[in-house]
Parts: sequence; structure tokens; C-alpha cells
Amino acid sequence: MTSVTVVSPINIAFIKYWGKVDEELIIPCNDSFSITLSTSNFRTKTTVTVSDDYDCDRLWLNGKEVEMEEGGRLKNVLQCARESCAASGKVYVVSENNFPTAAGMASSAAGLSALAYALATIWSPLTLDTSCLARIGSGSACRSIYGGFVKWLSGTPTEPNTSKASQFVPHTHWPEMQILCLVTKSNMKSISSTKGMLLSYQNSPLMKERIAKRVPERMQLVSEAVKMKDFETFASVTMADCEDFRSVCRSTTPTIDYWNERTEVIISLVKAFNNHAGRLRVAYTYDAGANAFIFCEKETLGELFAFFLHYFPTDPSKLHLEDNTLLSDMKPVPSELQNVIPGHKPTSLDLILHSTVDLVLPLLKIPRSHWLRQAVSQSKNRKEKEEEEEEEGRKEKKKKKERKKNSKKKKK
Repeated sequence: MTSVTVVSPINIAFIKYWGKVDEELIIPCNDSFSITLSTSNFRTKTTVTVSDDYDCDRLWLNGKEVEMEEGGRLKNVLQCARESCAASGKVYVVSENNFPTAAGMASSAAGLSALAYALATIWSPLTLDTSCLARIGSGSACRSIYGGFVKWLSGTPTEPNTSKASQFVPHTHWPEMQILCLVTKSNMKSISSTKGMLLSYQNSPLMKERIAKRVPERMQLVSEAVKMKDFETFASVTMADCEDFRSVCRSTTPTIDYWNERTEVIISLVKAFNNHAGRLRVAYTYDAGANAFIFCEKETLGELFAFFLHYFPTDPSKLHLEDNTLLSDMKPVPSELQNVIPGHKPTSLDLILHSTVDLVLPLLKIPRSHWLRQAVSQSKNRKEKEEEEEEEGRKEKKKKKERKKNSKKKKK
């Protein structure tokens, strides 16, 4: 038996991956560019245990056992890993997120990059690149293999190993870069990213120009901006790509729109903040969800945080900060910015999370995971509880029948 635990981050793309030229191999129709976030507030913790004593592969997600679907993401990663090294043994996977799952926060990227990294460690050496293995499960997962600023080059279906991620610059290159996540909706998406990008690729009239012209131009511009730590150019390109992404979604049939009313408010606030500053000090982007990812440099963070709390007064228990001094660093909101959205009623956000740019995946090799034992135990307890509830239900049903029968006898 071999067991490995990996703590894997999510990443947020500022040049979006949207659409595939090969659905099975997950070959994207364009390059993408992302920032790897800190594992303090954005992480999946995954324990993978391999043993010849197990009779089947099993998965626990957030404390609940989940069935592995044939042909599903996780099964595909396991199959590719086994084929890459002729491995034996079945696998138990125990995974837990500390952020909302399937709510536009790249949970699959963290989970499947962790799985790929763990399997590559246990079954080393694989003939397949680790980021390619992660990509087989979830496209954006290949970018979470690396820290800092990461590029995923699209490659081609004829040479699938060319579709892989690599680090552009490390996390130490631009330490001033800060990220806020404003969680406006933490429930499941109505349209999954997989389904949404398939529809857009098939019928959005804007996809052709985005793939052929807009993304290549933006990749070139933003690469230079990151290299030079030019925040204004970075912000301009990031927001342009986000707006382009939304236009593609809205031009898709049926229409896709992941944003909500608070999404619109946040965008208006960012624009007002930048207009007041007379330059681009803040940028926004969204993945396939309603939660906003906000970029700024550290000198702007305290002022910006106070600005958002003015419009979204959020309980301190819902604030998850990388740096706890952030609250004391807040600056008073200028009077000109205190009512930029007339009629707006201040409401709390679900969560506000803060992150810096992070490094690589923390990896822990352990002989036997107590976490695995706990998950199996919880699964058994849950099953026993369900069986007890079913038995109670049967007893109650029987009692009702007896009461009804006795009632009829009395009437006679």
C-alpha cells in the first residue's frame, strides 16, 4: 500500500480557455494564461492510496462517497496513468475543497491536478507529462500543476502531448499582485463549463475571430505586461478578455449567462474606482460562474477592500484573508465613491477571499492516511444511518396501516 497527500491550488485565467477542438483529449481551441492562487483559501486536499488489496477504485468528495462514472473525468485520469506506467492496484481517492464546488471557482482544476500529481508521484516515472495527465481530467487542471503565472499552449489533436502547461514566471516575479474573490453565489451552476463551451464552440458567431485573432493578440500583449509588471496593460487586457468571454456566451444558442445582479454591481464599482483614480488600478475577471476575481497591486488593496465592504458589508466570519493586517490597513472611502450606484441596497456577500500568487503543489508522502480511514468510516456511518432511517420509515408505515385497520374495526 502506498499513500500520498497533495494540497493543490486553483488557478484563475485572465486569458480564458473556452472551447475544445477535441472533446475526448481536451485540446483547447486557444491558448490561455493564468495565475495560481494561494492554497490558504483556495485549495483541494487530496489523499490517493493505491493497494493490491482493494477490489475497486473509490472516491470520497467533501466527506461523501461519490460513484466514479465510467468514461468520467476521474476514470479517464486513472486509465491514462495506468497505461502510462503499466501500474497495478486499485485506488482510493479522498478529496476535500475549502471553497464552493462547481460554482465558477475552478474546483475541478484543483481536484484533478492534485490527483494527477499524486498518481505521478506514486507511479513514477510516467511516460506522460503531469500537466497532460491533469488535462485529461479537466483542461484548466493542467495549469494548477505549476505556481506563479502559467501558460497553457493549445497544441494539436495530432500531437496531444504538445497541449500542456508551463510556468511563465515564478510567484516571486510579481509579489505585489493581489487577488480578491467576491463570492456572490456558492451553489451549483445551471450550465456546466463543459456543456457551455461545447455549445459556444458549435454555434457562437464570435468564436472564430476570438480564436484566430483576439486571443493571440492578447496573449502577446499580456505576456509583455506580466514580464514588465505593467499593471495597467495587464488590467486592460484582462477585462477586455472577460468581456469578450461574456459576449461569446451570450451569443451562444441557447444563451449562456453566468452573471447575476451583484456581478453587474461589482463591475460598475471597479469602473468607478478606476475612473476616480484616473487610471487602471483594479481589474476584474470571471470564470464560468458569478463570482468575481479582482486583481490589484498591494498598495491599492486596503483602499479597495474598504470600498467593496462599503457596498457589500460582510460579516468578519465570512472574510478569509491571506494577510490579517488587511483590515487595519483599510482607508476611509472617499465621499465621491460612497454613492456611485444610486439606489443600491448594501448586501452581504457569501464570502470574500484574499490571495497572493502562490508557488507549487505541497506534497506529503504518508504511510497510511488517517484521513482515508475517517472517510471510509463516515461513509459506513452514513450508510448505516440511511438504513436505520429506512427501517424506521417501514415501521412507521406499518403502524399507520395497523391504526387504520383498528379504526375501521371500531366503526363496525
